[in-house]
Amino acid sequence: MALTLAAPAEHELVVKKSRFLGRVEPCADRAAALARVQQLREQHPGAVHVCWALLAGGHSAANDDGEPGGTAGRPMLDVLRHQGLDGVLATAVRYWGGTKLGAGGLVRAYTDCIAQALLTAEKVERVAMVELGCELPYELEGRLRRLAEQHGAELIDVRHEARVSMRWRLAETARSAFSAAVDDAAQGRVAWARESSIASP
Repeated sequence: MALTLAAPAEHELVVKKSRFLGRVEPCADRAAALARVQQLREQHPGAVHVCWALLAGGHSAANDDGEPGGTAGRPMLDVLRHQGLDGVLATAVRYWGGTKLGAGGLVRAYTDCIAQALLTAEKVERVAMVELGCELPYELEGRLRRLAEQHGAELIDVRHEARVSMRWRLAETARSAFSAAVDDAAQGRVAWARESSIASP
């Protein structure tokens, strides 16, 4: 069972006057990770390094951002792997303190700031999600909304045209029961669109 995080968590570590701002947070993919890292660079213009590691959907990435190779991104990635996490981005913003820490000191600092952040993070089971789309007559919209609420389906898009187009997001385990309940209530008047699978907290 893969775990992810319910919310971001942070920990600040100071080693020989260098500040390490460790952060762990839910993250869907590499594109989202790169966008988040860029945000951190903009928020911390005085930092010398913004190192990061990502585990998401079975893919991994690590970046030392100018630190000696293997002293930042990889150790942070190892912490995420050791805790069985997925869909998680670890970042560490470093402010230079004027003293070199050496390779061993850097590995310990980056490992510790992420490990300490994870101690305060709430871990939750990573649930496979699906998105379902359908078209239906206007008179069925209210009924479908009630069924969705009963089955934990989140409405993510609705368009009112000749018919109502609705798009839902729900746990894969609830898909069959939800679609069967809708088909039963609609008696063949709902047209389902092709679905897509996603992974999410």
